Amino acid sequence: MQVVSVVGASNSGKTTVVEALAERLAERGRVGTVKHLTHAPDVDTDGKDTARHRAAGASETYGLVDDGDWFATGADATLADVLDRLAPRHDYVVVEGYSGSTLPKIALGDRDVADPVLERADSPDALDVDAVVDAIDALEPHHTLSSLVADVESSPRADRAGAIATFTGRVRAKDDPEDVETTHLEFEKYDGVADQRMAAIREALEGREGVLDVRLHHRTGVVDAGEDIVFVVVLAGHRREAFRAVEDGIDRLKDEVPLFKKEVTVDDEFWRHDRP
Repeated sequence: MQVVSVVGASNSGKTTVVEALAERLAERGRVGTVKHLTHAPDVDTDGKDTARHRAAGASETYGLVDDGDWFATGADATLADVLDRLAPRHDYVVVEGYSGSTLPKIALGDRDVADPVLERADSPDALDVDAVVDAIDALEPHHTLSSLVADVESSPRADRAGAIATFTGRVRAKDDPEDVETTHLEFEKYDGVADQRMAAIREALEGREGVLDVRLHHRTGVVDAGEDIVFVVVLAGHRREAFRAVEDGIDRLKDEVPLFKKEVTVDDEFWRHDRP
């Protein structure tokens, strides 16, 4: 799933850009949108059904309508939580707001926003929407374990599959109770080469007898303690082929793909390749 954020002042035309991008991206795949609200949505006001559900004890409520639209209220959720929920069902998500996030951004006007900035324009009319859409397609995708499993489940060969095996690697805060706590890791990849190596590993695994489809994904940038780093997903005819391919996939990814890891603890920070 490709994700981009549109940011700017309240009267900068952010919604106009979100509409233009959603319309154009919908020609290429399924699009979701997220808006940064500064107040609670009107659907959850006193006396409404969902508010009454919550007053009765429900921690989270959903509203569904016949044409497939829906809303949710009640549960505390971060932007990352919402993106993870959208990932299995969408090819693109356009976020309106969150100028301080680490998402790639289309910035309107001269407002200061956090990096990275994909495009900056004085107004919506100054944007080349076609060029922006192409730039969105070139971004590092946002994947979750659920989205990768959904991807292999839609494989043309899924009717021959009797197993899906997965591996998830995550950031551990400590190896031992007495260790200094790791707050986060930061990953950089050797552009081009890393993707080529990953593609070669996938091709080799998919060439095995009984292995039908494979997905590999390793996050880059900052990954906090407790968050997922890397996924391997294998669709196979039987469990043994699936388990072996998953194990070999993660071993080869760690050995062969050029990824550089900085570890940040409560006391220090260092690149792992600089330490024995």
